[in-house]
This record gives sequence, C-alpha cells and structure tokens, in this order.
Amino acid sequence: MRKMTFIIFFGIVLSIYILITYYIFIRGWQSIPPGTHGRGIYLGLFIFLSLSYIAGRILERYWLGQPTTFLLWSGSFWLGAMVYFILILLVIDIVRLVNLVVPVIPAVWMNNPLHTKMVVFTGTVILVSAITLTAHINTWYPGTTTLDLELDGKNSQMRSVKIVMVSDIHLGSLTPKNRVDRLVRKINSLNPDIILTAGDVLDEDVRPVIHRDLGSALKKLAAPLGVYGITGNHEYIGGVSEAADYLTSHGIVLIRDSVVKINDSFYLAGREDRSINSFSEGRRMSAKDLINLAKDDIPVILLDHQPYDLEKSAAAGADLQLSGHTHHGQLWPFNFITRAIYTISRGYGEIDGMKVYVSNGIGTWGPPMRLGSRPEIVVINVTFNNL
Repeated sequence: MRKMTFIIFFGIVLSIYILITYYIFIRGWQSIPPGTHGRGIYLGLFIFLSLSYIAGRILERYWLGQPTTFLLWSGSFWLGAMVYFILILLVIDIVRLVNLVVPVIPAVWMNNPLHTKMVVFTGTVILVSAITLTAHINTWYPGTTTLDLELDGKNSQMRSVKIVMVSDIHLGSLTPKNRVDRLVRKINSLNPDIILTAGDVLDEDVRPVIHRDLGSALKKLAAPLGVYGITGNHEYIGGVSEAADYLTSHGIVLIRDSVVKINDSFYLAGREDRSINSFSEGRRMSAKDLINLAKDDIPVILLDHQPYDLEKSAAAGADLQLSGHTHHGQLWPFNFITRAIYTISRGYGEIDGMKVYVSNGIGTWGPPMRLGSRPEIVVINVTFNNL
C-alpha cells in the first residue's frame, strides 16, 4: 500500500514538473527567431538543465564522482530558477490578457513583436539569474538568533542553561565540507552549555556524506552537557537505521521516543519524527506518554522535528518545544504556504502556556537557495525562575 502511494505521489509530482517545464520551454522558444542558431543553443541547454537533476539522482546511486555532483548542482539551481521563471511568465501572460481588453502595452512594442519578445526573454533570464545568485549567496551567511526565556524551574538544580540549537543541516552531495567546518566552529564559539539538533541533519542517503566525510566536523561539536539530537523526515527517507548509526558514531546522542535528564535540572524529551508512520511499520509514542516518562518535577524541553499538533504537546506538559522542518518555505513565496500549514512557521510563539521556537534551519533542501528566510543558528538563554 505504501509503495503504491509513493508511486502515485511520484507520478503526480513528475507530471506537474513536466507541465511546468514545457510551459517555460515553449514561452522561451516562441521568443527566439526561427531559423537562428539561438534556438539550437536554447534547446540543448534547456534539455540539459531540465534533465540534470533527475540524471544526477539516478547516477548518485551508482557513482559518487564529480560528474554526478555537477549534474546535481546544475539541476538543483534549475529547480529554484523554475519557481521564478514560472512566476514572471504568469505575470507576463496576465498582462497580455488584460491588454486584450484594456490596452496597457505600448503600441511601439506591439508593432515589433519579435524584438519585444527577445527583449522580454533576455530581461527575464537576467532577472531570474540575479534572483538565483542572490538566493544562493544568502545560504552562505547564517545569522544567529538569540532568545531569552524564563521557565518555571520547579526543582531545577541549575540557575540557567545556554542552549545552541540548529536544525535542517541537510548534509549531502550539495554541502561544501568547508561550510560544515565553519558551522561547527561558529557553534562552538558561542560557548553553549548544551547543543541540540532538531532533525534533518542528513539529506536522505547517507552514502554521499560518508564518501565526502562530512560527519568528521560533527565530532568537533563540544558542550559541557553534551550534544543531542532527534530524527527528522529526511533521516527516515534515506533509511533511519543507517542515519542513526552514522550520527551516533559522530558524536550526536539521538533521543528517540525517550527522555534524558540533564544535570538534575531539566529533561530533554525527543520524539521520533512523524515520518515513522510512512517509512516503517512502527508508531511513535504520543507526546503525553513520552512526557509522562519524565518523573521528576523539573522542566521538560521537547524536541519534535515537525511543528504539528503544538496544542497536544502543550496539553501533555511540555514547557518548551523546539522544532525545525519548515525552512519557512525556503523560497519566497512558499512562506505563505508554510504559514497556512503550521501554527508557527518560524520564530517564537506560545501555545497554551508552552513556549515554542521553530527554526528556519541552517541548510537547504533541493535548490541551494534561500529567499525570504535566512539560515540561522539559535541561541536560547534559559533562566529557571525558582532560584
């Protein structure tokens, strides 16, 4: 049943991709004068870009080399560029439709349609290229978000704790090794008491991560109270057993439907990602049953990769929930979609007395681009107010 569901889902996604690709292609093709060399160049380049991501993903299963990486980089940039090509083309076509009723396009443009089409085509390519480059550069420079919170310390032995949290690193074929090294150095420079990873450390298949030894940097993460993490949907997509073994062997203590008492001051409660229901025969523990494992009267910090059902987490007794997953859409205007889906798409909020922070994430999925959301490292200074 799951296999059939995946086949249907993949078929729908592929059909949409083909339709969008054809729409972009035909609108560009119409802009290039017939019988010119430009059409041949355009056709060859378009076929390469539209097939490169699929070809790269297939080749990645058999050969982890530079040609595979080149195909994946090319195809991933194309996926991001497609978003802005389609948006711009839709605006152009709406203007053309309006012009049929109310003339809004200057007559001089209408009198020389071939020239106008080439100008618009060239301008669109330049604009999308600029957007793509800007969005990619944005991924190079993560910001640091600092949050000061008070929790009811109850019987906590500590006065405060400094948490550094990251989510959605997405280590994989498109992750430069030096960027992972910089991330680890930055996290350590913040002098955290404890480091938390809120899922999707890996970007599906662990083989490219092993091949490029990206995990060696993770071993350098250092905090007095330890480095902890949870599974995300991408750990499940790529194979959760292999992912968990890799992360554990590289210094991250995974909390999987269990709780860990930290220095007699607070509990970390880590939920399995909800993808367990789709990618295995298992079922994850409810928030209530999980938090009931925390026996002592000290605060509970809940790690749950996907920020669904926040009300249930609050009702279960969590004091603070930390999540990621949304990327806040990653590319504008998808942030409007994540805002519609999640009660909190990014940032801080409170749900029925429970404090919540949903991170933008530090990495990217698919296109190595971010527009409308900056990658972030989150510093949470927690004060226990019983002391």
